[in-house]
This record gives sequence, C-alpha cells and structure tokens, in this order.
Amino acid sequence: MSQREEVLARLRAARGAAPAAPAAVPRDYRRAGAEADLDLLVHRLTDYRATVHRCTDDAVAEVVDAVLGGRRIVVPPGLPRRWLPATVTAVTDDALGTDQIAALDGVVTAAALAVAETGTIVLDGAPDQGRRVITLLPDVHVCVLRAEQVVAGLPDAVARLDPRRPLTWISGPSATSDIELNRVEGVHGPRNLHVVLLPPGTAR
Repeated sequence: MSQREEVLARLRAARGAAPAAPAAVPRDYRRAGAEADLDLLVHRLTDYRATVHRCTDDAVAEVVDAVLGGRRIVVPPGLPRRWLPATVTAVTDDALGTDQIAALDGVVTAAALAVAETGTIVLDGAPDQGRRVITLLPDVHVCVLRAEQVVAGLPDAVARLDPRRPLTWISGPSATSDIELNRVEGVHGPRNLHVVLLPPGTAR
C-alpha cells in the first residue's frame, strides 16, 4: 500500500459510516402571500427607502401616472398595457442601446417574486420584466408585484426560482456609503424604487 492509499484509508476509517439521509420536513405551512408576510415586506421596503403602493390591478395605471406621468419610460415587451396611463410615453424595449435607455426617465416592470424576510424583489428576465439593463439605468423603477408572489424567506424563493434564468435581486433603491457613511443613491441602479403591491387573488 502506498503512502497516499494509507492516508486515504485512515480518512475513510475516521469518517465511519455515511450518515442517514435527513428526514424530509414538510413546508406546506409557509403559504405564499400570507398577510403577515405582506406586512413584513412593506416594512422592510419602507425601511430601505422604497415607496410602497397597495392597490388593486385597475388602479396601477393611476399609481404610474402619479409617479411618472408626463415622462418618457421604457417597458418590457410583455408588460400588461393596462398598467400604463395615457400620460406616459412608453418605449418598448426592443434591444435599445444603453444610451437610449439611460435617456429615459423611468421603467415599469412586473416581478418574479419578493422575499418578505429580507425585503428583496427578484426579477428573472421574463417578458413582463425584460432585460436587466432596463431596470438599472433609468432613475425611477416602478415594480408591480402580486401578493401570491411574496414568499416568507430565502429558502422559499430559491425553491421557486429557476437558477438558469438571469436573476436580479433588488433590496430597495440603489445606494452605497463611503468610509464616512455618507449615503449616495443611484450609483448602481435607480435612485427611486416604487413597489405596487396587488392584493391576493389578482389575475396575471
């Protein structure tokens, strides 16, 4: 037996038998869209200096009008047009260049899900969310989220998400601080984040 084989044999002996597989723990009690999770998400987002609007689906256009009325915005190709008021000039992203996107005032998207525990919104590049770049360059991001998309914690989010998709995790408006703790906003993304939270039972 070589020295390498002897060392490996000793390591195998020290480890002993392989542990039994852990028992499966049911997670059915963690229902997405629970009112406590919605309240926690709102609290976290507000703490991050995001603005939360709780309204019905037919009032989304009014919120967008209040936030972005009279301005030019970019929207992903699959965004429901009922969310856009007549007061905005909506440019659909069709491989727009970064200069074109940066020249627009805001963006409106849907979301893949949100995590109540961390106040994090996740985008996955679906047609109603679009390319990551359109949510990073404009100064204002309005994100529409259904109650059923709100999960309790990160494990619940990971279980729902497809890791093969381009995931963007957003926890409040873009901000950073220097060594003296001076807060600077808008460095890595929008300075203003508005989250429109729709009630349970809202259709896609």
